Amino acid sequence: SLFFFLLIISDSFMQINCLSCGINYGQIANNLPSPSRVAVLIRSMNVTKIKLYDADPNVLLAFSQSNVEFVIGLGNENLQNMTNPSKAQNWIQQHVLPYLSQTKITCIHVGNEVLNSNNTQMMLNLLPSMRNVHTALVNLGLDRLISVATAFSFNVLENSYPPSSGSFKQDLIQYIQPLVEFLDEMKSPFLINAYPFFAYRDNPNEVPLNYALFQPNQGLVDPNTNLHYDNMLYAQIDAVYAAIKVLGFTNIEVRVSETGWPSKGDSDEIGATIQNAKLYNGNLLRRIEEKQGTPGKPLVPIDVYVFALFNEDLKNGPASERNYGLYYPNGSPVYNIGLQGYLPQMALPSKSNVLSFNFVVWIVVTYLIFAWEL
Repeated sequence: SLFFFLLIISDSFMQINCLSCGINYGQIANNLPSPSRVAVLIRSMNVTKIKLYDADPNVLLAFSQSNVEFVIGLGNENLQNMTNPSKAQNWIQQHVLPYLSQTKITCIHVGNEVLNSNNTQMMLNLLPSMRNVHTALVNLGLDRLISVATAFSFNVLENSYPPSSGSFKQDLIQYIQPLVEFLDEMKSPFLINAYPFFAYRDNPNEVPLNYALFQPNQGLVDPNTNLHYDNMLYAQIDAVYAAIKVLGFTNIEVRVSETGWPSKGDSDEIGATIQNAKLYNGNLLRRIEEKQGTPGKPLVPIDVYVFALFNEDLKNGPASERNYGLYYPNGSPVYNIGLQGYLPQMALPSKSNVLSFNFVVWIVVTYLIFAWEL
């Protein structure tokens, strides 16, 4: 019985308190549970930050009166419209204002990885759209509550090794420089989608797997700073800080808007396994819980949104794209990293329906008894 008691105690300590971690809640799927059920799941996981790729009213309503903070998205398809100030104002009044009294919205990310789109017009529309969204917030007195940002792909970097030599691609500087000036002016974060998985998948002979997974390894020392890195994500974050510094800015906080590891992939996607996904996300969550900073910014705890809450079956691309979820759509965990959550079953019949059903059963049973006695 003592052994059983110890098992219970050790299991309770395995429950990770995820109060400072965020999760991406993507919905490119046709089999996901309703937002109201997801709200119960998120609460049971102790997650208090969610990033959406849109401003789904069903999600925002489902999380009303909760302590969950939302980053909501304004999709790339909306950028053309947002260059019109009145349309930006209408978007805020329609998609943000009605929910603010009940739901915490702290940031709007305008566009996702726009600079990787090869769409010059969209790239040119990004900054005017961000400015118009910010102006709309100012007009409603919401600019102190809600920041405006955009999510960059890690591929905007030309160089990331060693971290202190981080720099942006030369052909993108014309877009990134004014964007960074805007973020600095607005005291908004620089959001980066960073995936050590990609680096390992593409160069498995050069990138040590343990270094990518936060597992024990000898790490690397940046020859310019003598800082020691024991994992790739921290090196990637500091490379972004270095690239921003090259542009002349030192007060912008880098936050990781997406990172994760797929539990399954195509045959050529080396490293996409349940075991590796469990190690990456489990180790990452422990570091978030410890409020660790990177070697370059040791006093700034990493701010991370894990990708993603569910496997999304309608995503395009290689198999890995559909297998980043911590959970299957039925609510069972893909693997256990101490984030046990509870997804309620489908809604039960209403009380009146249950009473009607019970009445029918009573009639049938009474009839059968009467017929038996005859």
